[in-house]
Amino acid sequence: MREWAEYHLEEAGGRTTLVVEGPLLVSTIGRLDAALRKLDEPVQFIDISRANPVDTVGAWVIHRFAEDAGADIIGASEQAEVLMEAVSASSNEAAVSPPREGVFRSVTGQVGAWVYDFLGGLKRILSFLGALIVAFFGVLTHPRRFRLRALVHQMELVGVTSLPIIGLMSFLIGIVIAQQGAVQLRQFGAETLTVNLVGRITLRELGVLMTAIMVAGRSGSAFAAQLGTMKLTEEIDAMRTIGVSPMEALVVPRVLAAVLMMPLLGFFSACMGILGGAVLADLTLGIPFLTFLARIQEVVPIHDFYVGMAKAPVFGLIVALSGCYQGLQVRGNAEEVGARTTKAVVQAIFMVIVLDAFFAVFFSEIGWV
Repeated sequence: MREWAEYHLEEAGGRTTLVVEGPLLVSTIGRLDAALRKLDEPVQFIDISRANPVDTVGAWVIHRFAEDAGADIIGASEQAEVLMEAVSASSNEAAVSPPREGVFRSVTGQVGAWVYDFLGGLKRILSFLGALIVAFFGVLTHPRRFRLRALVHQMELVGVTSLPIIGLMSFLIGIVIAQQGAVQLRQFGAETLTVNLVGRITLRELGVLMTAIMVAGRSGSAFAAQLGTMKLTEEIDAMRTIGVSPMEALVVPRVLAAVLMMPLLGFFSACMGILGGAVLADLTLGIPFLTFLARIQEVVPIHDFYVGMAKAPVFGLIVALSGCYQGLQVRGNAEEVGARTTKAVVQAIFMVIVLDAFFAVFFSEIGWV
């Protein structure tokens, strides 16, 4: 066996063939590699039928020269062909370091990617909302397909089981508002206006807003986790296979439950907040408990109640829509369930706060202040 791989050129029909002889191994390829780098003559074919054995380094040298010269490799053994395909795939998939960009271009590119992702996500959410509306009207036109038991069950989970935590939270927030408001109003000798502060802020803003945040963290995350797990275990695909619409069976009851229960939970939260303020006023401000409640009826305009109740169904829709959408987007593995659940909560809370700001401006413009 030759100690070194060598080559010679053969001319036939106006075409040049480079014939390689000897072992194409890492220990014998050095001279051939150096010689091929210096070769200037055009080559159309590379014959390696006399090259044996061949290892990865030898295949890489021949493949690189063939690419640079634009030549075809012929006469390869089965082993050589496998190695040539491997080094060719590796060459095509090799990562190319991107050119260094300036800070400005890097930042603008990142911002552009964020905007593109945001618009794409917005489009997908709107498509999901459209599919939900179609499913809802499909249920209305075919009442037998409506799952009343599922709706009642979801209403219990979203509403009834949430009452203790929402009530406690709202009661404590009412105490905090009353205490902090009284401290500030005392400087102006207007401690009695604490009643106005607690009543208006709980009925108009904080009652519904804090309830929506609690429902997003409690029920919105549950929606995302439940649907994501069902998607991961292919239960949703099985439902489609047997002709059951996942939108009608899973999404519609959850969305309806959130929309129907949010006004009730919001009102309950506002009442508990007022009770918390009344307790603190009775204990520290010298305002009797019943007097505080009676005063609420006098100083809080009825449109504050309407404002809070008008926002509640919209907040419920946002929370349920976000949870169900993120749950149905789960792909791949169990880790995706956790990521989508977190995203559902963050997305719902963000949208609730944005919409609350929009409602504040809107009702201010129409004079309900």
